[in-house]
Amino acid sequence: MKQASPFQSSVMTVKPEWIDFNGHLNMAYYNVLFDQCADEVYEQLGFGPDYQKSGCTTYTSEFHLCYLRELHVDDAVTVTLQLLDYDEKRFHTYQEIWHQDGWCAASGEAMTLHVDQSGPHVAPMPSSILARLEALHAAHSDLPRPARAGRSIGIRRKD
Repeated sequence: MKQASPFQSSVMTVKPEWIDFNGHLNMAYYNVLFDQCADEVYEQLGFGPDYQKSGCTTYTSEFHLCYLRELHVDDAVTVTLQLLDYDEKRFHTYQEIWHQDGWCAASGEAMTLHVDQSGPHVAPMPSSILARLEALHAAHSDLPRPARAGRSIGIRRKD
């Protein structure tokens, strides 16, 4: 599954009900767009709805979002996803929302855990899914690390 670029979602359109009183996309719906892209990738990795019925699933443990440019009603976007790292129990992804006119509206970075729902507790992934993660990671291995990946939040003060 070698690809020369990050995974790219299907085209999504900003819905009128997602617009806030400032006239642009409400902050919560940026996460909806990121999540819909992740769902497309998860199907390929084996984490679709049927997987959850197996007793295991994924939980996002941390998500960092940077708003770069406003989106408005009816804007068409795609969302990319790059697998930065993974191990037997978790994976680290980076995403960007791209407007149809070619500019980046937001970036998001996630740490996702594989969870056995009987606890619930973090648990190793099955070898079949690890193999798919390994293939996706290999496909993304030639991509540069995104400049926004690994950012932290805080107020910097001069001492």
